[in-house]
Amino acid sequence: MTTITEVRDIVAARLPGLLREHQVPAAAWGILHDGQIVDGAAGLLSTATGVEATPDSLFQIGSITKLWTATLVLQLADEGKIDLDAPVRTYLPEFRLGDEAAAAVITIRQLLNHTAGFEGDIFTDTGPGDDCVAKFVETLHDLPQLFAPGEQFSYNNAGYCVLGRLVEVVRELPYDECLRRHLIAPLGLTHAAPGPYEAILHRVAVGHLELEPGAGYQPAPVWALARSNAPAGAMLAMRPRDLLAFARMHLEDGRAADGTRVLAAGTAARMREREVELPDIGVMGTSWGLGFERFDTPAGTLTGHDGNTIGQSAFLRLVVEDGLAVTLLTNGGDAMSLYRDIFGLVLGELGRIPLPEMPRPPAQPERVDAGRYVGTYSSRVADLTLSQDQDGRIWLEQTPKGELAELVGHAVRKELVHYREDFLIPVEPEHGMYVPHAFVGDDGAGHARFLHVGRAVRRAGSTVAPV
Repeated sequence: MTTITEVRDIVAARLPGLLREHQVPAAAWGILHDGQIVDGAAGLLSTATGVEATPDSLFQIGSITKLWTATLVLQLADEGKIDLDAPVRTYLPEFRLGDEAAAAVITIRQLLNHTAGFEGDIFTDTGPGDDCVAKFVETLHDLPQLFAPGEQFSYNNAGYCVLGRLVEVVRELPYDECLRRHLIAPLGLTHAAPGPYEAILHRVAVGHLELEPGAGYQPAPVWALARSNAPAGAMLAMRPRDLLAFARMHLEDGRAADGTRVLAAGTAARMREREVELPDIGVMGTSWGLGFERFDTPAGTLTGHDGNTIGQSAFLRLVVEDGLAVTLLTNGGDAMSLYRDIFGLVLGELGRIPLPEMPRPPAQPERVDAGRYVGTYSSRVADLTLSQDQDGRIWLEQTPKGELAELVGHAVRKELVHYREDFLIPVEPEHGMYVPHAFVGDDGAGHARFLHVGRAVRRAGSTVAPV
């Protein structure tokens, strides 16, 4: 069997070439196996400054932060301070949505497993102060309900901000301070930064963006998303070794490396258990737990989470049976392809569960009548308009709105082809992957009610059934 030291040497030797191949400015990685950690890094933290990445460099972990927020919530449940199946309003009476009936019954568990059903890609900047999360939750009062609470999965960033506010109210501390006192300190982390003021004390990666196809990756004009979205993944940055210390606690039934109990016995395992199934889009998990993304395969289950911020991408996978955790932190380029190369190698050498295959369009796709799918699906961040031309070709035009329009600034048109029943898939990859588009439900007139790409985007004009 290959040892972790041998795998470290292989990854270190291959990484510089893979960075060039995938146009990734820098990456830092780490492997935890049977209590031993190895790590490494290569590339430039910023192509503007030329500062080189080291294993101690900090990268933003993006939505992997949701695992930290979920852990803070489960700590409260362990202590008897909250009930996961109680309505959120039990602890946050000010919680309001556009659908009053839904807001009154949404539970903490439904926020944790992304089944709350309200629109979730909301990134309103409510300022840099300690009250930003509270102010953010106040802005949700008119959010539309996409489906009845608990009906299905739809990835929800705003829901995790509500969870962050819940933690603040019960702990009577700002979210960042809850991270410091209840996770960063008990885990003994030295290179974890809830915000830019701590991050600047270390070597820090800057995200890189390609503003036009083929123009090359340039340093992003800003370092982070709004602090109001911190519980969902806007701010938290760390080195791989510190992220693996968090993963180790989850692998070792809630205990830190020094034996400190961070979660009650059995809680970490419950967080990884299946709570809800996903449409089989192939680029996200097949199911979800209480925070954890699950990749159910014939060989077993991988758990973890991914994260994306402004030009930075992060990946974390756990194989519980092997005592194995792997992480990769990047700052631009085709991070998904780099992840596939690195994780495919590590899981193949040290784990019993191989990396699941990614979906690809068929070589000779079947021509289909897209009448059930044609139409516009609308959210706060984009309109998605599906059409079929006279030659039978299917097109999807994505027009960004709001904060996304400010960041992206232009519409994108792409061709889709038949993938399987009620699924279409792009002809060309985006960010190194082909994302299947699932068409779910019925609007009562023979058309799909939702376009689902991990988020359920509702057909314009359709309504949610009463709660």
